[in-house]
Amino acid sequence: MKVKIAVFSREEILERIHDYLVEQDDIEIIPFTYTKASEADTLIDKAFMCDIYLFAGALPYLYAKEKIDKKRLPAVLVEFDEYMILTSLYRLRNHCMQSLNRFSVDVYNHQNVTAVFKELKIVDNEIYTYSFGDDETINLEKIISHHKKLWETGKIDYVLTSINDVEERLKELGIPCYCMIIPQLNIERAINEAKTISNLNQSKSAQIVAGFIRIKYLDKIREEKGELAVKEILLRLYQILLKFGHKTYASVMPNIDGQIVLFGTRGVLDHITNHYRDFPLLEDLEAALQTPIDIGFGLGLTAKQAEDNAKLALETCKQTNNSNCYIVNERQDIIGPLGVQKHFDTSRLYQALIHKARLNNELSYNFIDFITLRNNEPFSSNDIAIYYRVTKRSAERTISKLLTGDVIKVVGEEKPYVKGRPRKLFTLNQ
Repeated sequence: MKVKIAVFSREEILERIHDYLVEQDDIEIIPFTYTKASEADTLIDKAFMCDIYLFAGALPYLYAKEKIDKKRLPAVLVEFDEYMILTSLYRLRNHCMQSLNRFSVDVYNHQNVTAVFKELKIVDNEIYTYSFGDDETINLEKIISHHKKLWETGKIDYVLTSINDVEERLKELGIPCYCMIIPQLNIERAINEAKTISNLNQSKSAQIVAGFIRIKYLDKIREEKGELAVKEILLRLYQILLKFGHKTYASVMPNIDGQIVLFGTRGVLDHITNHYRDFPLLEDLEAALQTPIDIGFGLGLTAKQAEDNAKLALETCKQTNNSNCYIVNERQDIIGPLGVQKHFDTSRLYQALIHKARLNNELSYNFIDFITLRNNEPFSSNDIAIYYRVTKRSAERTISKLLTGDVIKVVGEEKPYVKGRPRKLFTLNQ
């Protein structure tokens, strides 16, 4: 099973990561590239499908740290350590021909700089260190202002920064600036650490699924048809869910609120993974009972966590008057509603398939049928292979053409996170 690592980095770092992973078939990289470090705060919301989060920079990590802590996301930061500082000083002296004095440097942790200077016996007090990891909040302007003031007062000859955004701004101001380059060793260590942590998490976590199912307007039925009608409809609901529980190895029980409670593990997880795009259980219940139904599923590492998340999912169902099903995972990401019809422009899609992806007429019409059948929900290359009855490699070639033609794009925000069976998903780019 592949470990899926969400990588938050600039494009040039991503290329180096891909080069390292060429011969490793147990890791898949999901790229989330940025031009400004602050973009990491929004990019992290799109990484539902990933097992672990890797940041190739301290600043983007700090921008996303609040969400990382809130959702308890497993995250790894590429080390900005003594080795990185040492190699940067080597480049300054031997490639840039700079003397190792009269400069300012910014790092995440000032102790790394202190350790290197002590080892090299650099004691010149004309070197100024700014440790942005000590700041209560991220303030890029404060870092830039620190270097700018030192330059304008004639205390330094150049700046050594660990932040690309700072390098770009200082160069615009005409201040000589060099950005540290992350050593390949640090990148490889971070990837291996991410892989180890992910495997450990998967081996230790047995996810529990809790489900709450209720008739949406039970009180109204009671007023219009009486208590006997309510008991009959609840009995039918319970009988249908008992069959579902038997099929998915889940426990099913009624509670005092007129709701049905469900608890399960792997069987229910597999069912959600395989059917979350249409979720036939919701359709079957609504058809059999002829009344709107709410279903809330919660995932958790404990029964209490799963139950709390299921209640949150059920509350979300109140947003509309129709039947709804939502899922809240252990990170409290809300996925859904499931099974809502999504429209798309078939004429525009056909033109893109023919002229941009360069598919023939038959493949283009088949792909439109595929999207229509799936209600324009996210899909994987495996879904393509099954629908077209072709090999996975052939499906991946089709995916490659669609991506090259900008017909589809990689998404994660509509994919529920289920450990053990993560998939890279695509959706129409329109």
